[in-house]
Amino acid sequence: MDRVSGHKSAVQYLHPPVEPFERRMLDVGDGHSIYVEQSGRRDGLPVVVLHGGPGGGSSPAMRRYFDPQIYRIVLFDQRGCGRSQPHASVDANTTWHLVADIERIREVLGIESWFVFGGSWGATLALIYAQTHPDRARHLILRGVFTMTEAELQWFYGGGAAAFWPETWARFVAPIPKRERGDLIAAYHKRLFSGDMAQEITHAKAWSAWENALATVHSTGVGGDSPADYARAFARLENHYFLNRGFLDQDEHIHANMGRIAHIPGTIVQGRYDMICPPAAAHRLAALWPACDLRMVPLAGHALSEPGISAELVGVMRRLAERG
Repeated sequence: MDRVSGHKSAVQYLHPPVEPFERRMLDVGDGHSIYVEQSGRRDGLPVVVLHGGPGGGSSPAMRRYFDPQIYRIVLFDQRGCGRSQPHASVDANTTWHLVADIERIREVLGIESWFVFGGSWGATLALIYAQTHPDRARHLILRGVFTMTEAELQWFYGGGAAAFWPETWARFVAPIPKRERGDLIAAYHKRLFSGDMAQEITHAKAWSAWENALATVHSTGVGGDSPADYARAFARLENHYFLNRGFLDQDEHIHANMGRIAHIPGTIVQGRYDMICPPAAAHRLAALWPACDLRMVPLAGHALSEPGISAELVGVMRRLAERG
């Protein structure tokens, strides 16, 4: 779950655009090659940016949350999306593959430890990565917290958010026969992996539009029309992960393992009116995390580029830079 929306007013808080000093395709095995880039200062404070979705891909705008004179900014496209290959593939594509990929990137780049910055699904992945490799994360910076629980999935795909957006929800469920609407993740999975490209794209666009429509606090309830290639990768990967409940061993895997990162400092930036990942999840996580600072943004939804979210995140990274 994640969106970088087009709020121009957020740009005033961001650092100027910067081009990568390195781009590469990294072979991570299993037939996958992932796109990795570095920008900013070559010997700067390292930060890895984990995009959302799963399947959202990285964006040049994500570089702009970090002062390029201070940070060594590492972005990558997770398996199956963005510039990574094979596109839209779910083979050998699980949370644990992604955690291993992050470690592979760190080792290849010769980084001892780094700041871990992620929003939505990127926050999920950041938490699981840190719990798996607690000696490699200096500080977690999370936005729009999603902890891959059944309750969170039911909120978004089981009718919770629909109570606020009934007309948008009606468009989302319309392609699915009434008899299958009791499990929309499974119903969409059947069509997103049908082997019929036209059907896959039609349902991928409907899946993506539902999430797009709820991304910002100023939403009109219309999600727009995503490009076919992007929508198909985003919808297939996200659906694949959600159908398999993140490939975790229990519903509250992240909560059960918070003791492993109790000593790691973290900052959560959460929109008060986040319709995709409601703030209850961030509040609960913070209560289990002694070293966490929860910052609730009063008039903001889910999108990374909402003005209040952007301002807070840039401020957090500035303060971390001052501490070194």
